Amino acid sequence: MDYLVNTDGGSRGNPGPAGFGFTISDGDGHLLLERAGFLGRATNNVAEYMAVVVALEEIGAADPSARVTVRADSKLVVEQLSGSWKIKNADLQQLALRARRAHPPAQVRYVWVPRAENAAADALANRAMDEQADYTRGQLTSRAGTGDDVGDERADGSGRAGAGG
Repeated sequence: MDYLVNTDGGSRGNPGPAGFGFTISDGDGHLLLERAGFLGRATNNVAEYMAVVVALEEIGAADPSARVTVRADSKLVVEQLSGSWKIKNADLQQLALRARRAHPPAQVRYVWVPRAENAAADALANRAMDEQADYTRGQLTSRAGTGDDVGDERADGSGRAGAGG
């Protein structure tokens, strides 16, 4: 299956209260999963990376053979994870490694998009920062795309959406 992922992350203060958001759609554009994650204090770059990492972990667990297009408005994340730019920051190196372990890099394509084309992921990242809580709607299963994947909401802040401390 093919997946289209839109990711975004932000920080208020940089570093400051940070959050990420992403949407995962199937190849036909049907929304399967959306998630917002609150990270506590982090930089905007860490938040941008976490959006990609957690999305790839979701897909990797549900469909390890999937082809994935990740769309992000962070040129840094797109160029670094594509291998075009060096990753100098040690924290970002670890997050890049985590992304590569989450899903086979040969099956992932990274595309930069203008912020205006990333509104849903941006809204989710802002929701995480505004509410200082996590939110998930939908799920991925091995039968993703059947139309039954969008389900209950959770906005209780009890988990960290794979933020990894």
